[in-house]
Amino acid sequence: MSGVQTPYAVNAEGQQQTFDYERWAAQQLERIEAALDQHVSASAPAELGQAMRYAALNGGKRLRPLLVLATAQAVGAQETPAALRAACAVELIHAYSLVHDDLPCMDNDVLRRGQPTVHVKFGEALALLAGDALQALAFEVLTPADETQLPLVAQARLVAVLARAAGAMGMAGGQAIDLTHVGLSMDEQHLQEMHQLKTGALLSGCISLGMACSTQSVSRQARDALNTYGHALGLAFQVVDDILDATAESAVIGKTAGKDAQAGKPTYVSLLGLAAARQRAQALYTQARQALLHSGLTQIAPLQALADKMVARSY
Repeated sequence: MSGVQTPYAVNAEGQQQTFDYERWAAQQLERIEAALDQHVSASAPAELGQAMRYAALNGGKRLRPLLVLATAQAVGAQETPAALRAACAVELIHAYSLVHDDLPCMDNDVLRRGQPTVHVKFGEALALLAGDALQALAFEVLTPADETQLPLVAQARLVAVLARAAGAMGMAGGQAIDLTHVGLSMDEQHLQEMHQLKTGALLSGCISLGMACSTQSVSRQARDALNTYGHALGLAFQVVDDILDATAESAVIGKTAGKDAQAGKPTYVSLLGLAAARQRAQALYTQARQALLHSGLTQIAPLQALADKMVARSY
């Protein structure tokens, strides 16, 4: 979506500050990729490990783990042992969800990140197991046996946050609503409620995970502002997804374009029209950025830049 570009970060006092997002992201992505490579072993039996690695390590924007690390940095917890584990765990949940979403019984897609989907490459049964195993691995990553890496109280806090975001009252629940409304009309309120669960819950969960990594108490002001940011950004992300599905080419977005319209799924574009959907994404983006300015936090530049990237993306 064009027109959403902010070359400067703005601090809580409203002052512009330069921020090298590309450098910051490259540093964080190096950590994330190395950790994921270590966690997702190829040693699982009968090609299961290969399917898991194909799903989790075969590209991707890594926006969710970056959100975790950016939030952790905002609350002074970026260097805690919990932060990188939480970032990896949420990416594993995301990877599992994509594997299952692409299955013939769900969206029946054959293209993901510009490559054949997992069930196309490995078969439907192994893809199902790979998704199951990635979900389990996410919680294994959050519960290391060595408590010096992550104390039990932190383990419990992170597991609870991720389970809520991914479960029946979060991502899985949103997918259930989506599947049962194919070909049916839906008003804007119910569409928003669906996407708050299907897409927004895990993105908001990234913010909650980042806050939960802090060993210090996060102020109510900061917590409320970050939650507002996560909520608005999660919805903005989905609106942009709907726009891209309607306007972009498959080769650009790395998955089959136009699938939602073909399947008769309700989207922001089908409900509001393209122009109004773009306006809605812009309004949600502005809400997310404004929330950060009321957080009382000083290390918000990565979160501001991620909002820019997530809404201005072309894939």
